[in-house]
Amino acid sequence: MNEELAITVGTAARAARARLGLTQADVAERVGIAMEVYSRMERGRVLPSVTTLRRLCLVLRMDANALLGLSEAPLVVPGAVVTTRAEDPPALRRLVRALRALGPEQLRAVVQLVHGALGLLRR
Repeated sequence: MNEELAITVGTAARAARARLGLTQADVAERVGIAMEVYSRMERGRVLPSVTTLRRLCLVLRMDANALLGLSEAPLVVPGAVVTTRAEDPPALRRLVRALRALGPEQLRAVVQLVHGALGLLRR
């Protein structure tokens, strides 16, 4: 493994994640890897596969050249979707992650529960 490259990728990934206001768990989930693997990647202990590198670029909204340290500025990938905002608290991001894992029936039940609870709070 090229340690210098691993550190470059990890540093760029960490900076992009911070810029987007995401947690390591957020990125790992969206990329489809274990959080422990993503954490080691950020620390420069492991290099991503080509497939994982591509998904990282999409999730972190970065050009591959920027992630690999071949360009100076972290170029934003056009059309990449960020589903959370930097100002969202970690608890909200965890809730959204949990809701995404629900099936349609379960999600419908949670929506009804939330609407009911909000109705009670307004009284």
